[in-house]
Amino acid sequence: MPTTHGEPPSSPCARSPTPGKARPLRNEPRSRIDAPPAALPSPRRSAFSPAADAIGSELDLGLTATHVVHALTPGFCDAASIYLLERWLRDENAYAVADPPQIEARRLALRIGTDAVEDWEGVLPVGEVIVFPRETPYARALAAGHAQLLDAIDPHTSQRLVASGGGDARIDDLLHVSSFVVVPLQLRGTAVGFVACSRGPDRAPFRPADVLAAEALAARAATALDNARRYERERRTALAIRNSLLPGTTREVEGCRIAHGYLPAGQGNIIGGDWFDVLKRPGDRVSLVVGDAMGHGPESAVAMIQLRTAVRTLATLDIPPADLIRRLDALACDTPGASFATCIYAEWDARQRICTLVGAGHPPPLLRGPDGRTAPVVLASPGLPLGLGTGSYEATVLTVDEPALLGLYSDGLVESRDADIDQEIVRLARALDTAAVEPTAAGEQDPLQSLCRRLLGTPSASAAADDRTLLLAELTPLKG
Repeated sequence: MPTTHGEPPSSPCARSPTPGKARPLRNEPRSRIDAPPAALPSPRRSAFSPAADAIGSELDLGLTATHVVHALTPGFCDAASIYLLERWLRDENAYAVADPPQIEARRLALRIGTDAVEDWEGVLPVGEVIVFPRETPYARALAAGHAQLLDAIDPHTSQRLVASGGGDARIDDLLHVSSFVVVPLQLRGTAVGFVACSRGPDRAPFRPADVLAAEALAARAATALDNARRYERERRTALAIRNSLLPGTTREVEGCRIAHGYLPAGQGNIIGGDWFDVLKRPGDRVSLVVGDAMGHGPESAVAMIQLRTAVRTLATLDIPPADLIRRLDALACDTPGASFATCIYAEWDARQRICTLVGAGHPPPLLRGPDGRTAPVVLASPGLPLGLGTGSYEATVLTVDEPALLGLYSDGLVESRDADIDQEIVRLARALDTAAVEPTAAGEQDPLQSLCRRLLGTPSASAAADDRTLLLAELTPLKG
């Protein structure tokens, strides 16, 4: 059995990463709550490679963990791996009890010498979840809250690696060590994972000063990993909300083919106020709607979800489009964040050959007729934004006797600091005409969806400032 040398708990001062090249997302410590006492000595930064300075520079769990193991190997140790508790990754409490009978941890990164991670994927795959019993040094390190220093790999790990190695000779070299240390990753007194380091027989064993330096690095790594985890959780939430707002997978109903697209502003993790929907109606009718709740963030997300749900509910009443928007206006008055939201609502009746449009302060639809020219539809009334309680909305009824292309869009496609919005609407109409006659790119199976994608990518001064939403509908009149 290996001999365990107890090391006293310590939290040496961890310095912030040296500022480097500007990055799109900077992972900075959120608070000083985990900062160790200033009286303790600073770690020897020379013990680690320059990769230590990159820890915390990216809001990505895998990349942050990779920076940690690259900081440790091969200068500080011959092999390093980092594990995070599965409960913590799932946003649950790190421990169900203070000293559980076993822990489940996910291998987030590893490095052995200067080998590429792919060289060990078959034996030690990144992402693998491993169960560690209570008697292992990993579980002891988490329960005790300080490093476990051993002169050999523990029997549990040895047996597991031999069993998973499939006779790989490199496993024997990996197990032949002179020193092995497990350092817990702690946040506000709670263990969330650990770092394991080993040195081969041709190197001096870890000394207490080495353990102190590793603990200091682990403290900084834990804060960076927590920041990355929080960011990824927020991003998943944003994506889940955004994906829930997409219309169903059906892109074709009788007399109407549909394509839609959405491009978020900024980094893509901020939820905008754009929303759109496609609703099948009785009698071969279909309703199309594009809306925009002001602003970005959770408030706009809640507003657009409520507006979209309200439109779906009102559509089931099968009331005239103008009445639907009037009722939506009344509901928006009592919906936080929905005031001054805009929308355009279209109802297509393929058998009656009628397209009914109602606007609420939204840019007018585009219509491309048989002559191959696109123009904005002149609405009977542009209408005021929702939530003002005016109730003054008027329907515009178009007779469509020949196939036509209808385009509904958000203002992110036409707003610009350098041009009048009417000029930008004309620009978008010309862009639609140009893109409509271009050949479909190789590999594109749906010409309408390809057209939608190209229009979303048209240059605009507001491209980075607001979301872009586009809904295209090929209207095909049906014989009675």
